[in-house]
Amino acid sequence: MASIFTKIINDEIPCYKIAETDEFFAFLDINPNAKGHTLCIPKQEVDKLFDLDEATYNGLMQFSRQIAKAIEIAIPCNRVGLTVIGLEVPHAHVHLIPLNAMEDAKFGKKESLTPEEFQAVADAIKAAL
Repeated sequence: MASIFTKIINDEIPCYKIAETDEFFAFLDINPNAKGHTLCIPKQEVDKLFDLDEATYNGLMQFSRQIAKAIEIAIPCNRVGLTVIGLEVPHAHVHLIPLNAMEDAKFGKKESLTPEEFQAVADAIKAAL
């Protein structure tokens, strides 16, 4: 059965897409820790990050770096944090989270945005790429 992320890649579930290549996909987390919280995933469905082949793993890190640089331009923050948890969705992914304080990295904290705010954030990050 396809993961929710594969369904997002296949346009079966809507998302606020940031960027896409032949191998990778970035979109806003719909339960963000902070405004601009973005998920970067390989299109290949592999459960665990460290089970990715080396080329895909390195490619995901390069792709994530590009997205993080755009987030830094688009979203006022002290830095963009990268974390890998991977327990909720069995599809390798990294979280890019704009950080102004350590609390922004805590996964119990959630930011509430309207659909219009989500779209504005996605547009701002895309424009910064």
